Amino acid sequence: MSKTKKTFPLAGLWDNGVHSYRTRIYYDKTDAAGLVYHAEYLCMAEQARTESLRSLGLFQRSLFKTDGIVLTVRHCSIDFKRPAFLDDLIEVKTRFKRIAGARVFLAQDISCVEENLDQTKFLVGMEFQIACVKRCGRPTRFPENLRLTISNIINAN
Repeated sequence: MSKTKKTFPLAGLWDNGVHSYRTRIYYDKTDAAGLVYHAEYLCMAEQARTESLRSLGLFQRSLFKTDGIVLTVRHCSIDFKRPAFLDDLIEVKTRFKRIAGARVFLAQDISCVEENLDQTKFLVGMEFQIACVKRCGRPTRFPENLRLTISNIINAN
């Protein structure tokens, strides 16, 4: 009898205010040495942030069309600990920390999932400030529905 593996949805999962998103490393993400190219971690973080928002019913295209706002990275710091390699299963955990005015602060950790051991190995830590800006590029306060949704997630931590 085979052991049934837990299915992980495309949009990821929420657990105690932390969103987990998984992806796999393919050839196009690696450099000549077979390691994940450093800028790809930013792409993985962006995908995870987008899926975390989508899973809350917050769609960036709709925010632009209806509210005339975009969410953009204002600040990012990255701490590289270990590299990822071709075919690794990667998990990105996103935790919204606080929201203030036109900015939301969040942390994202990227780990390699040891599939047979059901464990993870920490690879990269990131801290972000995401700004809410109008179409013209000027900062603006988050719309009330967006602020409340993110505040509820922060309070779930």
